[in-house]
Amino acid sequence: MSSRSWRTEPTRSREHEVSRPVGPRYDLTLSENPFPPLPSVLDAVRSTVAHANRYPEFLPRRLPNLIAHHLGVPPDRVVVGAGGTGVIMQIMQALTAPRQRMVFAAPTFDGYPIMAEMVGLESVAVPLDSSGRQDLWAMLRAVDDRTGLVAVCRPHNPTGTVVPASELKAFLFAVPRHIPVILDEAYVEFLGAGDLLDPLDLVARYPNLLVLRTFSKAYGLAGLRIGYVFGAPELVSRVRRLQVPFGIPETAVAAVTASYAAESELAERVLRITTERELLRTALRREGFRVPRSRANFLYLPGSGIADTLARAGIAAKGYPDGSARIAVGDPAAAAAVRHALNHPAGDGIRRSLRRDDTNLWSLTVRATPDEESLRR
Repeated sequence: MSSRSWRTEPTRSREHEVSRPVGPRYDLTLSENPFPPLPSVLDAVRSTVAHANRYPEFLPRRLPNLIAHHLGVPPDRVVVGAGGTGVIMQIMQALTAPRQRMVFAAPTFDGYPIMAEMVGLESVAVPLDSSGRQDLWAMLRAVDDRTGLVAVCRPHNPTGTVVPASELKAFLFAVPRHIPVILDEAYVEFLGAGDLLDPLDLVARYPNLLVLRTFSKAYGLAGLRIGYVFGAPELVSRVRRLQVPFGIPETAVAAVTASYAAESELAERVLRITTERELLRTALRREGFRVPRSRANFLYLPGSGIADTLARAGIAAKGYPDGSARIAVGDPAAAAAVRHALNHPAGDGIRRSLRRDDTNLWSLTVRATPDEESLRR
C-alpha cells in the first residue's frame, strides 16, 4: 500500500542530465482510499471491458435495483449518479430555484458552495461550534422563507466530527417539511457502531430528507464515479427526472455487485484505515498538536502554517485559508512522513502556538476556498 509517489522528469542541460520533482511525494488532498479496489471487484470490472463497444442502459435500472435491495427499500426510492457530486447537482437542479438559499456548515464539502453558485443558489454558511461540530441550532436559525435546501454532513467534512443522533432528529423535526434536507453520509462506513443511526427510519419520518452516499470512499471506487441518494418516492421521483441517459456504465453495476459480495473484506480494509487514523491522531496529540476526533478516513489539523509545512515536505493536503489542513489517512508511510514534517524544526513554532486548551480549537477555523479538485466525490 502506498500513496502517490514523488515523480521525477529528466531535464537536459549542456553539461549533464538532472531530475526535478513534478509532484508531491504523498497526495493526501482528496480523502481517497489508499487501497486499490478489492481483487474480486477488479475482476468483475475487467469482465465488462470486453463489451465496452456497447452502450449501457438508456436510463439505469439494474444499479438502483441492486442498491435498493441492499438497503431494503423499494427501487423507486433510489437515484444513482456520477458520484456523490453528480447526485448533489441533480438534487439542486431538480428541487431548487435560482435565488433561493442553501444552508450548510462552514467549512464543509467544497462541492456545496461551488455547485450552489452554478445553479444560482445563495450560500448561507454557518460556522462550526467550539467543538468543531455543525451547529444545528444556528443552522436552523438561518433557515428562512428563501431557503431552498439544507445540507448536514455526518461525519462532517473536513473535521470528521459527528452530530449526535438525538440532535439530528430534533433538527429534522424542526425544519419545515417543504424544505429538502440532504443528509450527507459519504463517510458512513467509517462510523463506529455507537454512532450509526437508522436511515430508513429517518426517511420514513421525514419526507423532505434525502440520504446521500457514495462508493468513492470506503469502497475505493472514486474513479468509477458511483453515488446515490434515497428518500421518499415523491422527492426521489423529482430528482430522477434529471437522470442523464446512458450515464451509468456497466462497470458501475459490476463493481457494486462485487463490492456487496465482498463486505467482509471491505470491513477489514476499513478497520485498517481507521486503525491508522487513530494511531496517527494519538501520536500527533502526544507531540503537542490539537487534532479533533475524526470518524472518517481523514484528520483535520487546525492551525496557521500546517498546510505550508506539509507542502514543503512534499505532502499535498487540502488547505484552508487560515493555514489548517485536512489529510487522508490509511497509509503508514504517509503518516510517518506527516509526523516527520510536523516535528521538523520548521514545525516547532506551530506546535508551540497550538498548546492551549481544546475549547479554543476552532477559533482559527474559517471556510475553505472552494476548488475544482474538491468536487471529486
